Amino acid sequence: MSNKVAIIASNGGLFDAYKVFNIATAAAASEKEVAIFFTFEGLNLIHKQGMHGLEMPAGKEHFAEGFANSGVPAIPQLVEMAQELGVKFIACQMTMDVMGLTKADFVEDIEVGGAVTFLEFAKDAAPTLTF
Repeated sequence: MSNKVAIIASNGGLFDAYKVFNIATAAAASEKEVAIFFTFEGLNLIHKQGMHGLEMPAGKEHFAEGFANSGVPAIPQLVEMAQELGVKFIACQMTMDVMGLTKADFVEDIEVGGAVTFLEFAKDAAPTLTF
């Protein structure tokens, strides 16, 4: 069994962020080597400003109170927790180029790379997940 977990974050909503960081932090806390490849809207999850304004899915606004009352950490705190646990963040260079973004637009300690960078990590990962 692999000791690696590979995650592709290609969607940028609030629920997507919780899915990505919940799995990533749980795996890292279980001593797995974890990498997340952020591409397209998924880049919002690690964007310095974007992570603070992730949208709730339409029709799910009633969850906002549950998040507020449950003590679940906000996305910026989950990003920090993931990094403290050693989760590797890879921002998609191609998507950054298309969107006119630079490494400075994102949280500290990310790697910028392409699909080949992620595939090199993911080639022997199990599971590989997409959100």
